[in-house]
Amino acid sequence: MKNKTLLVTGGAGFIGANFVHYWMRNHANDKVIVLDALTYAGNRANLDAVADNANFRFVHGDICDTVLVESLLREESVDTLVHFAAESHVDRSITGPDAFIETNIIGTYSLLKAAKKVWIDEGLNKEGHRFHHVSTDEVYGTLGPKDPAFTEDTAYAPNSPYSASKAASDHLVRAYHHTYGLNITTSNCSNNYGPYHFPEKLIPLVLTNILHDKALPIYGDGQQIRDWLYVEDHARGIELVLEKGQVGENYNIGGHNEWANIDIVNEICRLMNKAFATRPVLAEKYPEAKAATAGKAESLITYVADRAGHDRRYAIDARKTNAELGYKPYESFESGIAKTIEWYLSNDTWWKAVMDGSYLNWLTQQYGKPEE
Repeated sequence: MKNKTLLVTGGAGFIGANFVHYWMRNHANDKVIVLDALTYAGNRANLDAVADNANFRFVHGDICDTVLVESLLREESVDTLVHFAAESHVDRSITGPDAFIETNIIGTYSLLKAAKKVWIDEGLNKEGHRFHHVSTDEVYGTLGPKDPAFTEDTAYAPNSPYSASKAASDHLVRAYHHTYGLNITTSNCSNNYGPYHFPEKLIPLVLTNILHDKALPIYGDGQQIRDWLYVEDHARGIELVLEKGQVGENYNIGGHNEWANIDIVNEICRLMNKAFATRPVLAEKYPEAKAATAGKAESLITYVADRAGHDRRYAIDARKTNAELGYKPYESFESGIAKTIEWYLSNDTWWKAVMDGSYLNWLTQQYGKPEE
């Protein structure tokens, strides 16, 4: 198989960085260029393990900079663009939707313009290119308790500024295929978890709050249901879409793991209690974790007012991806959450730096503003 040159947008973020690690382990002869603006959730430290690889390049820049994207596509003879870059936190989209419109819609449009110009108009990789767009199950809206899971044919019904911005970007990607002949694929995934997950999201927030003996906030009654996907299983699914997926098609990538939020939190509390009970060194390493040390991490659970427009249930039907591409998640939730907890317990330097208020100032001092 011909070696590829990938441009990975948002490759310093949680899912993007895990994809880069996975791809470089399994495709050692391919070149990977990461383009990331290093906003609050982008972290160069997420890519330290590959930073010295001769087939890796990092570019600090904005996907809205169409000229920069065009130059990278030409300069590196990129044949595959994997688009992760996005504002993704629903709470932030409610209080500050502008950034979501700018990054998720305008940013995707910028990438599509650059790809069309270089790959199609200029004829570089006119036939062999691929633009893969990474999206979310949230574009489909919400499900009732008995409703069947989302399929690729489910009508879009986004309920938050975040999901609306992702839905818009999905439609733009589709339009560039049908109008201009751009070779695209799109994947819609369920909730990811695993290493390098930014600590504002549910699972890492619960873990780090337990280690700081802080409250574990639960929206509403905690019965919101999500399908949880271990992040490396997501990377494997995208790999299959790139290798076997049909141009112009959408593929759902799910974990087959529906859990209510409160059950997730209780399970993490149980596992953290067990970890502290069986490994006394953890109490020394994390002296603030008094509830977990006492075997009562669940005592930190606190119910708070529900989020505006909170979707009740998401569930992915991945039968198409399974049948056409041979996809299935390797990790159960039990095995994936065990790996995740162990990673956070062993990598406190990483998440403490991310949570430190000085992090963004350090980032600007280290790397300046994105390239013009």
